[in-house]
Amino acid sequence: MALAIFDLDNTLIGGDSDYLWGEFLVKNNYVDAEYFAEQNAQFYEDYKAGNLDIMAYQRFALKPLSEQSMETLNEWHAQYMQTYIEPIILPKAQAIVDKHKADGDRVIIITATNTFITRRIGLRYGITELLGTNGEIVNNRYTGEVAGTPTFQKGKVTRLNEWLAKESENLDDSYFYSDSFNDLPLLKIVDNPIVVDGDDKLIAIAKENNWPSISFR
Repeated sequence: MALAIFDLDNTLIGGDSDYLWGEFLVKNNYVDAEYFAEQNAQFYEDYKAGNLDIMAYQRFALKPLSEQSMETLNEWHAQYMQTYIEPIILPKAQAIVDKHKADGDRVIIITATNTFITRRIGLRYGITELLGTNGEIVNNRYTGEVAGTPTFQKGKVTRLNEWLAKESENLDDSYFYSDSFNDLPLLKIVDNPIVVDGDDKLIAIAKENNWPSISFR
């Protein structure tokens, strides 16, 4: 049995769930639309450029969660899944997930996006194990702060190593599927790094290292 690790945004799904959550909030006037849309777009550009301040971004993303009850957030998320996520579910991604399961591999998602947004997307693919950035929760309400290490860049490796120790797992014959050069720290430590619909920087690195590049689109 091997570990099959998947990035989520622009890998398992045909878009960025964090960015789309922001679009959902703006469209429904759940946030100050002009300010939020501008900040959301800028953070996304920073991410693509590789210079995202992850703590600043996470506090920005978690703030709207802190302003609502968990019941309201869950209602919003159900609407978001239907209108924004279902249209970008990728059958080819599902097929690869299912193949790893059929082969007896243990499948896990590791994503920089917070777990409130991503856990149910993982479940949509039948993936029950997920490591994402955790928002702090006190008295069943988000505080707007980050709990622990964000799963971003080297943070993905940190969180994975913690999980491996806890689960008595290892990276022998492991796979990691990702689209982003931000995931290089993790791609470099698995036995089978696989680039999926990669950005230009990652595709160039994949060619240099003879990593396979595939598409789920």
